[in-house]
This record gives sequence, C-alpha cells and structure tokens, in this order.
Amino acid sequence: MSQFIESIKVEDKEIFLLEQHQKRVNDTFANFGKDEAINLENIFKNLEHDEDGLYKLKITYDLTGNVRTQMIPYAISEISDFKLVENNSYDYSFKFEDRKELEKMMILSKASEIIIVKNNHITDTSFSNLLFKKGKDWFTPNTYLLNGVQRQHLLKSKKIKEAEITLQNLNEYSHFQIINAMNDFDDMFIYPLERIKNLPSRPDAIEL
Repeated sequence: MSQFIESIKVEDKEIFLLEQHQKRVNDTFANFGKDEAINLENIFKNLEHDEDGLYKLKITYDLTGNVRTQMIPYAISEISDFKLVENNSYDYSFKFEDRKELEKMMILSKASEIIIVKNNHITDTSFSNLLFKKGKDWFTPNTYLLNGVQRQHLLKSKKIKEAEITLQNLNEYSHFQIINAMNDFDDMFIYPLERIKNLPSRPDAIEL
C-alpha cells in the first residue's frame, strides 16, 4: 500500500500551516476513495512536544490510518549549486513517501540540488517549490509538480504571483529561492540565477 508523508514546521512548540497540511491529507484520502482522514492536530497534541527550537514533524501514513511520526531538529542551510534536469513524464501530484525517481535524478545530476524541467517548463526542486525574482516582484511557476502548503499560503496572502516560467524566459529573472513547509519566504537565502550550473545563455543553447 502507498505511503504518504507530511513534513510540518514546529517552532517553539507551535505548529505551522496546520489547516493547509490537513487539507492536503484530506484531499489525498478523498482522491483514493477514503472518507475518514487522519487528524494532524490530534497527532501533534498526543506527541506532547515541549521543546523550544525549530523542528520538522514528519508524519508518514497510509490510507488505512497507520501513522508513524518523527520530530527532527531542523536547520536551514545554503545550497551550493543547482542543475536543470529534464523529466517530461514525472508525476508527483500527491506527497508520496517513495522518492526513488527523485533520488535517481539527483544522483545523475551530480549537483547539490536539481530543478526539474517538464515539457520545457520550470517546475520544482527535489524537495521544494520555487520563487523567481523579476524587478521587485517574486513569481512561482504555474507548472509546479506539487502545490505545496507554503506556496498556497504565499499566493493567498498575495506575497507572490504565479507565472509561466520556461527555459526560454528564465533569464528574465535575476534571483530565485526555495520554499516549502520548513522554508518560508525569506531574504536570507536568495540565490543569483547563475547558481544554476547549466543555465542556458541562449534559448537555443540549452544543454540539460
């Protein structure tokens, strides 16, 4: 049976974006014909977590209600280099625990992190959504693989906008950053576009 995961930010005993995480869990159960989803708030309360600091609460579950939890101390770190990787068939509509295809792409890339290109469009990294800066504004690709909770939150609060971002117009952006449940919209880790190792200098000179 398929296993799914939720990685939830917990800082100083406070849980973040719980409503968005619960909706994703509910949608996952509903998509596979199950009526009663697991309750993330109850799971967190039953952990009786009383430590200050930043943690990732990793919840692994299946559609029968089996749950496994891990509370992992978390530190955000800088990524040294990125590489564009083409995969036109990869699908990650639900947050599956199985990441074999992502791990394979990572190994073949020989980079610290990958940016997956699907049908000529920028999607996500192996573990996050992306934001790209043009002028003073930040945009997220409308061709995401997974509509992450942080992405939804930032769009709803109008801090970012959606855009069609392709290999051909990528050079119109100056900087980028990664976002996920653990990584908020943050000026600390903004990368220049040149951090992408195989960034095409011209649309007709793309080498993935």
